[in-house]
Amino acid sequence: MSSERPELSAYVSELERAAESLRSGAVEGEEAAALVERCAELAGRITASLEAEARGVSAELPLDESAEQERLL
Repeated sequence: MSSERPELSAYVSELERAAESLRSGAVEGEEAAALVERCAELAGRITASLEAEARGVSAELPLDESAEQERLL
């Protein structure tokens, strides 16, 4: 992750730690369920942040490049 987006780096690090905990079997039952919910929350935050950034970049493109970017999506 870029140093320009420290919050995303923090989210990704937390997701990686959570995934490792889940894979290792270190957590069970309700604790594992809560960890999975936290992962979903973090993934949502990452998605929202990246989508907002993409919209900002798209708004900065000249009209013809912006239309091409939309076509590609």
